[in-house]
Parts: sequence; structure tokens; C-alpha cells
Amino acid sequence: MLILIWLRGLLARRAARLAAAAAGIALAVALPAALGAFLATAKATMTARSVQRVPVDWQVEQQPGQTVSVPMPGTSRQVSFARIDGFDSRQSGQTLTTGAGQVLGLPADYAATFPGELRLLAGNASGPLVAQQTAANLHAQPGASVSVRRPGLPDAMVTVTGVVELPAADSLFQRVGAPAGAQPQAPPDNVLLLPEADWHRLFDGIPRDRVRTQYHVRVDHRLPPDPAAAYTAVTGQARNLEERMAGSGLVGDNLGAALDAAREDALYAQVLFLFLGAPAVVLAALLAGLVTRAGAPRRTAEQALLRTRGASRGTLVRLALAETVLVGVTGVLAGLGLAALAGRALFGSANVSWWAAVLGLLVAAVTVLLPALHATTVAAARRPVGGPRRSPAWMRYGLDLWLLAGAAVVFWITSRNGYQLVLVPEGLPQLSVDYWAFAGPALLWTGAGLLIWRLTRTLPITWAVRPLAGGLANTVSAMLTRQRAPLARAATLAALAVAFAVSTSVFDTTYRQQAQVDAELTNGADVTVSQTTATQGQLAAVPGVAGVEPLQHRFAYVGSDLQDLYGIRPATTRLHDTYVSGGTAREILDRLTRQPDALLVSQETVNDFQLHLGDQVRLRTEDGRTVPFHYAGIITEFPTAPRDSFLVANASYLAGRMPADTTYLITTDGTRPSKVAAELRDRLGATAKVTDVETTRQVVGSSLTAVDLAGLTAIELGYALALAALATGLLLALGFAERRRTYALARVLGATPRQLGSFVWAEVGLVGVAAAVLGALCGWALSRMLVAVLSGVFDPPPDALAVPWAYLALLAVLGAAALLTAGAATVRAARRPPLTVLRDL
Repeated sequence: MLILIWLRGLLARRAARLAAAAAGIALAVALPAALGAFLATAKATMTARSVQRVPVDWQVEQQPGQTVSVPMPGTSRQVSFARIDGFDSRQSGQTLTTGAGQVLGLPADYAATFPGELRLLAGNASGPLVAQQTAANLHAQPGASVSVRRPGLPDAMVTVTGVVELPAADSLFQRVGAPAGAQPQAPPDNVLLLPEADWHRLFDGIPRDRVRTQYHVRVDHRLPPDPAAAYTAVTGQARNLEERMAGSGLVGDNLGAALDAAREDALYAQVLFLFLGAPAVVLAALLAGLVTRAGAPRRTAEQALLRTRGASRGTLVRLALAETVLVGVTGVLAGLGLAALAGRALFGSANVSWWAAVLGLLVAAVTVLLPALHATTVAAARRPVGGPRRSPAWMRYGLDLWLLAGAAVVFWITSRNGYQLVLVPEGLPQLSVDYWAFAGPALLWTGAGLLIWRLTRTLPITWAVRPLAGGLANTVSAMLTRQRAPLARAATLAALAVAFAVSTSVFDTTYRQQAQVDAELTNGADVTVSQTTATQGQLAAVPGVAGVEPLQHRFAYVGSDLQDLYGIRPATTRLHDTYVSGGTAREILDRLTRQPDALLVSQETVNDFQLHLGDQVRLRTEDGRTVPFHYAGIITEFPTAPRDSFLVANASYLAGRMPADTTYLITTDGTRPSKVAAELRDRLGATAKVTDVETTRQVVGSSLTAVDLAGLTAIELGYALALAALATGLLLALGFAERRRTYALARVLGATPRQLGSFVWAEVGLVGVAAAVLGALCGWALSRMLVAVLSGVFDPPPDALAVPWAYLALLAVLGAAALLTAGAATVRAARRPPLTVLRDL
């Protein structure tokens, strides 16, 4: 009965304080619950997307001289490959010839069984089909006749019925069983697809070393939602099949390779959860704790009064437990409700991580129960007045400075070249995260918080409040000096909340910026056109096109290493400084302008061939000709280039000695790239290859990028705004509420409302300035550290941090509004008759 009376009294007289504590706990629960839903949803979506992107799960290749007699799991189709000497086609009075190529024999239902492996561009799929590049080489359209040069047999003539694109050509023509470094550097350019019966009629008689047989398999896709677990399941099934085939076949595990990449993305999602979520949970717990601590003097006095009236210590413990349960359960339910609403709106699922409820109850126990148990005697309620107050031990020994020094050391270690946060051991089924990297941000958070506390405690208050208090500066300073500890706590938490908002928003904005840069690097520009006879002027006349930059491309050998070779116009080419090494992008490109035979190479090529600036590099073409160049610099990234090794040279020098195909990089005038790409496809026909940056971003972006990082960003940025507003306004309002007695006594002694306003606005100003200045500095440092430590999610690394000015302006407006609201409410309350206030208290 006493517990019910106590709770009813709390709800009647202390409802605002209980609601504030519950709000802090709700925030501590809402973010991890929502982030847990993000993590679970993201992992499941990563697995589903990885499965969807793989047209053929397994390619089981029959070994020479063997016969595979083991039944294939799931759905399978036999595919035959023949390596031929080339193709010929006579078009418009001239004979066109290609080099060696591949001819595949496919069953009639292959395209329906494995959608995504073939994409029909022109004609129909009822007969022989040529790949898009082959059609461009032979100028072949549906209905054209193509001669196939068969090894050991007379040439055979086929009539083309359609032109197709092979989106998964790299995996289709892989060397099954070969390690990654021994795989073909590029799929064949010349490919013909025949119906199964036609293939056997034409190629059953060619030498057997020119033929191979594969079984393309689609396995059961009922896999665990976690990419790591799905990867383990799929690779285990593949090894089981190889064991049962007893050497007669090898499995090319395309699905396992896709899930392998997805499990790394899943680990990065987990890392983001910890890096971005843990500080927010700690801040919310601190907020709940400070809300409770703001009422500690009143609570201590009330408990002492109960003891004088006969309440035992056990009674006080039960009352404290009841209050903790009330606040904790209310906060947990509110937090889970917020997380469910956010999950429904952003991820399409209201599932939340229920373990966050346990976290909320733990926060309630630490922030509500422990302080209530701390003072349960009359002696504990006695507060000393006056006398010297010794600084905390951590301040005397400089713990904050030691922590910041430790953060700097860890940051130096984890930001060095070659450091990997997510470790992917080659050949091992498990990945691991180097959690040592968490020490840097954790030390910086803790050290910065303690340093902010030190600065606000030691700030010369008289000088700081003079602009607001005027002639009352000394009086206001004396009052704030007595309130220095709660003032420092409020300013520190507000500054850390601002730092969290700044660091999170800068990281998210930089991530989105680099995802776009990655797509532009892969695609080359807004729209890229290749395999076309159209001129630069014709492309520039297409609606929506603002500029067209030609780019030459071919392949050349450096030693025995076949690499992509690009020809550019240095004067009109624009590159980011991070794309080059040893100078700015403009300085490196100027070397090409001054020296026609200059050649830019990758760092890997420099290391492999021990090159030095000025060395002659002799490139060999595929037909055996050699062309001299001189090594002039290192290039690390280039539009449309592969990630490892490539070459960049002068287009004018290249055109006269090594003629190459031309790719056109198109910049739009603001029109959506996908719309311009569609218009170009209509005008150029099926043989032209047109790609746009929007589609490319969906393809090359990691699962984490493509799925729902936007949802994660919305949750974190919204949470940061709410936390910053509560940390600035709520703590001040509660502190002011605790000092109502002081203000009422000051009114009784003759203080005017204007003079009381000086007390209030001076405190508002101190907290606001400390939060803005110190929080912004801390947020900038954290942003730099997060981007450096999480460098694995940035490809390529950013030139500079991207600053979301609109979001930061909104943060400033909300923070200022919260401060002004708290100050105005306090000033208005101070105008009440003092005797009325004292009677209420």
C-alpha cells in the first residue's frame, strides 16, 4: 500500500522529472533496437540480393577423360564449350575477321532456367546468337551469315537470329578450379551461342582438347539470412559435391563468391552498428543519469524525512525499486515503440531487437535505482555548506590528456597504409574484425568528454557572463560558481551530443559522396557509350547531353601482364587528387602534355617491374608490335579502369601507334542519366553499349550501400537531433526547476525579474557556447578518426570530408530553440509570487 501511495505521489508531484528520466531510457533503448532491426534486415537483404545477382550458382566442369555420373542438386543444365580459331563475316562488300573465340551449346530452356545470364538485344533467341562485342566486330545484325573457323574441320556457316549481352561473362568463362590470380583477365570478345543440337552437329568432331563440358546448377535458395552462415552452407554443399564426384568434376562456386563479398559487407554493417550506435547509447544513459541526479538533493531530503518518520532502509529500497520499475518499463516500452515505428517506416518491418529492453532496464537500474539507494540515512542528507572543494582525482592526474594521447597513438596505428579493420583471410570460411580499432574513437570520446568537463569547471565565469549579466556579473558569477558542477555536467553532455550529431552526419554524408564517386569511377561518367560508330558531334546533339569526352581503350602487355591501356586528352581531362600519387592530378596530367610518350602506370606495376621515373617502358600489342613509352607517374584510380593494374597515355600518341576503340564519356545537363541513356540506346541501336551511373551504382555498390544505409542514416541523424535538443534544453530546464527555491528567496530579498533573468540567461549562454564550440571541435576530430578507421567502406578514399551544412544548420536551430525555450520558461516561472512558489515546494 505504501508503494502505491508513493508512486501516486511521484506521478502527481514529480511527473515531469519521471517523464524526463523515462525519455532518457527510451532513447537508450530506441537506437540499439532500431539499429538491431537495421542489422538483421540488412543481413537478410544482403543474402537475398547476392543470391538474385548470380545467374548460375555453380558451374560444375567435367574433367578431361572423365564422366560425371553423380546427379546434380537442384536444377541443372548441360552446357558445351568449343574453342575455335575465329569468325568471318562478309558485310557491304568487305570481309571482316576476328581472332579466336568460344562457341557454346545451350539447351532450349537455358535462358528461362537461368534468367540474367543472357539478355536479348535484337532479333529472337530461336537460333544462333552472337554476343554484343562480336556483333560489333563483324558488323553482324540478325539475319547475317557468319563463318566459323573450326579447328581440324572445314569452316561452317551459321545464320544469326539475334544479338545478346552476356552480363555475367566473367563468371561464365571462368577457369573452374583455378586460383584467383590464374583466371582470365577478361572474357573473350568473340562468342557464338548455338542450340544444343546444332553445337553437337558442328563440333562433335573437333579435337577433344578444344572442348569442355559444364553442368550449370541452381541450388536450393532456402539459406540462412546471415550472409556468413549462408556462405558456410553453400560452400559446404559445393565441397560435398566435389567429394562425391571423386575427381571427375570441379565446382565453380559463383554463389559462394557472391556470399563471400556479402559477408564482408555484413561485418561492416556490424562495425557501423558499434561505431555509430554505442556512443549514442552511452549519451542517452548519461542523459537519464543526469536527469535523475538533478533531483538528487530533493530525493535525499525526502528519504531522510521518511527515515525520521520511522521508515526502515528496506522500505526505502522497495520504494526505490518501485520507482525504477515504473521509469524503466515506461522508458523501455516507449523506446521499443519508437524503434518499431522507425523500422516500419524505413525498413518495412516493425521487428525490433528485444535485447535492447534488457539494456533499458539495466540503464534504469544504474541511473535511477543506484542514486536512490545511495542516500537512505538522515546523516547522508546533510549537505556541507562552504569550505574548500577538492578537484576530482582524474582532473588532478590529467586523465583526460592521457586518454587523448592514447587516442592519437591508436589513430596513428589504425590509419596507416595497409591497415585492415575487417580481415578476410584467403581460403578461410571465417572473417574477423580487428576490434582494437574501436579503442581510438572510444579513447577520444572519453578524453574529449573529460576535457570539456575540465574546461567548463575551470572557465573564468565572471569574464564569460559579463556580456549577459552586465553590472550583476560578479553576483551572477558567484551563484554560477556554486553551481559549477551541474553546469559542467550539462555543458559536457550537450557538447558530446553535438559532437555525436556532427560526426555522424559528416560520416554519413562522406559515405554517400564516395559511393557516388565509386559509381562514376566504374561507369566513367554520367553516361558511357562504347562499341559505336557514332561521332562525338552526333552524341553531343542528343537531348540532355552537356559534354562528350572521347576516351581510347585497348589492351597491351607489360612484360607478360596484359593490362588495360587508356588514351586521354590531358588538357581536358579532370581527375581527383586522390587518383594519383606523387603530386596533384593537374601536375601529373601536365607531364603527359609536355611529354607525348609519357605513360602513367599503377603502383602495382611500378613494384612488379621495379620502375623509376623516366624509365622506358615497351608495351606490346596483342598482335606482337612494340611501342616505346616513358614512365612519368603513378595513377591509382581512373574512370572505367580495373582496380589493380592499368595504363594511361596521351590519346594523340596512342592513336598514331596503337589504334584503339573509342569510348565516349558523357556529362548530362541535369537530366537524369538513365533517361539520357535510354535516348542513346534508341538512337544507336542494339550493337552500341550504353551504361549510366544510376544503374552502375546499384550494381557496384556494396550490399550495405545499396540496401538501406539511407534508413540507417535517417535513424542516426534523427536520433542525434533529438539527443542534442534534450541534452541542451532538458537538463537546463531541470536544473532551473531545482533552483526555484533559490529564485523565490532572491525575490523575497528584493531581486527584480530582470535581475533573475540575468542568472538564467547567463547559464543558458554558457551552456550554449560550450556545446556549440567544444562540441563542433570534438565532432570534427571524431569525423576524421571515423573516416580513417572505417576506410574499408570508402572506395576510393575521400579528398576531404563532406560537410552537411543544411543538417548542421538544423541542429543549431533546434539546439538554440531548446535553450531559449528552457530559459524563457524559467524566466516566466520566476515572475510568480515567491510565497506561492515556496508554499508549493
